[in-house]
Amino acid sequence: MSKILYLEGSCGISGDMTVAALLDLGASRAKLDTALQSLAAQGDGFSWSVSRKNSYSIAGSDFDVHLHHHEQPHEEGYHHHHHHRHLADIEQIIARVEMPDRARTLALRIFTIVAEAEAHAHGCAVNEVHFHEIGAWDSLADIIGAAVLVDDLGINDCVVTALTEGEGTVQCQHGELPVPVPAVLRIAQTHAIPLRRRAVRGEMVTPTGIAIAAALRTLSTLPEQYRVLQTGIGLGKRDFGRANFLRAMLLEPDADPEQIFEVAANIDDSTPEELGFLMEELFRRGARDVWFTSCVMKKNRPATVLSVLVDSALLNTVEDTILLHSSTIGLRRHPVQRTTMLREMREITLPYGTVRVKCVTHGDISRCYPEYESLRSLALATGRPLRSIREDIAAALRSQTL
Repeated sequence: MSKILYLEGSCGISGDMTVAALLDLGASRAKLDTALQSLAAQGDGFSWSVSRKNSYSIAGSDFDVHLHHHEQPHEEGYHHHHHHRHLADIEQIIARVEMPDRARTLALRIFTIVAEAEAHAHGCAVNEVHFHEIGAWDSLADIIGAAVLVDDLGINDCVVTALTEGEGTVQCQHGELPVPVPAVLRIAQTHAIPLRRRAVRGEMVTPTGIAIAAALRTLSTLPEQYRVLQTGIGLGKRDFGRANFLRAMLLEPDADPEQIFEVAANIDDSTPEELGFLMEELFRRGARDVWFTSCVMKKNRPATVLSVLVDSALLNTVEDTILLHSSTIGLRRHPVQRTTMLREMREITLPYGTVRVKCVTHGDISRCYPEYESLRSLALATGRPLRSIREDIAAALRSQTL
């Protein structure tokens, strides 16, 4: 099964904490250095360091960007500088960074999430937003670094539960703002990320941190069972009177091999031929059952609900097959409990051939059914109608019972 990244923000989240936690998980320092070197070459110059430190006896990695000239750090202590960049400027900078395309797309998504939140807060269009703190070289390094490291780890799914925020006010480019700052609140609202408050003075969730979490988050809950493959600790730089760190974990779902899942999707723009082919592919890849149900979606649009029963071991295979061979962009899945009858396959010999029969029992209940493919083969071989063969099978079963 695929790995899941879990960002456990019980002590808050920021950009530099996320980069440090991903490095502590084992992501490539070399790939990070390559990307940041190409980023630093575009500006006034900055350097960075990765080290091992402690926060109230909790050991972890520390990622620190050292700015040169006039820009001052923003993530762990607000500041004043005069670099006002628009989203278009950010896009041009990221386009020139040496990084994988998947990481570049993720970095742009993170900045877009922040831009949309800032635009809402200031009542302007997204392309008119002035990035202040978030446009500084250290924030660029945080976001690009996080995107590169996530790509290196091969992460597709990410769980983000509630992020812990402090209280009071914080000083930023727009003056003194209440915690959570407007951008953090807007991102939490738009991307359905729960927040919880702690009686700590100061900002524990930064716009960069929650934007990274929002861009990565695909799951809101942990698997019922999982194995922890790796744990990473990214240390913050603020002193809240207690440990300040982000814990990241690489998890692997450890599902019960007997667990059955039902996977479903509403589909309104796949052709009947595509849906028929999809059903064939799902059965070929191990689905226990596949069925379609007609429905009416939003805007009174007729559509089809695809439902699939699948063993936990084949869940990822089935989901990938649905996403590949249909037009849906999202799936629902949930574990299901079943009550099944005991099954036994038997062969019934008739005067003109042999047919396979499935016999099922549950307490005092018992029934037998001829397997269709076996029944069909015998009908084709003998020219007898299916109904006649079924009657002969029933008579043979009655005589065996007697």
